[in-house]
Amino acid sequence: MSEAPAAPLPVSAEATPLTNLDLLVVPPRARTGWRVLPARVAAMCAVELQKLRHDRTELYTRAIQPALWLLIFGETFTRIHAIPTGGIPYLDYLAPGIIAQSAMFIAIFYGIMIIWERDAGILTKLLVTPTPRSALITGKAFAAGVKALIQAVVVVVIAALLGVALTWNPLRLLGVAVAVILGSAFFSCLSMTIAGIVLARDRLMGIGQAITMPLFFGSNALYPVAVMPGWLQVISKVNPLSYQVDALRGLLLGTHAHLALDYGVLVLAAALGILSASSLLGRLAR
Repeated sequence: MSEAPAAPLPVSAEATPLTNLDLLVVPPRARTGWRVLPARVAAMCAVELQKLRHDRTELYTRAIQPALWLLIFGETFTRIHAIPTGGIPYLDYLAPGIIAQSAMFIAIFYGIMIIWERDAGILTKLLVTPTPRSALITGKAFAAGVKALIQAVVVVVIAALLGVALTWNPLRLLGVAVAVILGSAFFSCLSMTIAGIVLARDRLMGIGQAITMPLFFGSNALYPVAVMPGWLQVISKVNPLSYQVDALRGLLLGTHAHLALDYGVLVLAAALGILSASSLLGRLAR
């Protein structure tokens, strides 16, 4: 006569590994805290970039302005030698500044998009999801950086066709990409911060147009800081665009640059921009 089967040992439910059938009853633990943030940021960035598949007109039209700067302004001032550039042809000196300018012009009006999302009811739906507000802003900021990076590639191609002596070192080009993305992240967050204050597209467009040219001309994009008047040098030293241009110029042309300081300022500016825009996102959605 065979022995009766032994009774199974009692095992706690927590120690038993979940099977596929168990998952139908007991859902897996949701990721919490910092672990969910990268996934949410990547998802928001992907959503923003999906819009390019439906309308690429902005990328084409945005390429016209930097091309005109290089073809007209750059070629003219190269011939007249009006601006001291330390022995570098002015067109070469100008190209990194135009890359930074075109990236800023894309990012500085990014707040208009978030106001449109507010008016369409999309922003309210996003805010009721478990996604942190900082992840929403960070995803949008880095999507703006990727758009600006596409624009930067266009400017680099135009500059190369015009004979600008740019580096093709992969590590340096990677550094250029990081500088473009960080700078664009800051300016897009600046735009979204202003959107959270003014709450209207018309006001945001007016303020955006009012600050883009002072930011551009108050940087070292067109001329060295040394030739500026004293008050403009002060503005240039607190302008993140100046540090972005300095990094791009050093990486692309091999000129002297303060890369550690440049990247430090860009990272700090982007972090502060994300913090300020996130804090005003709730006010924008009311």
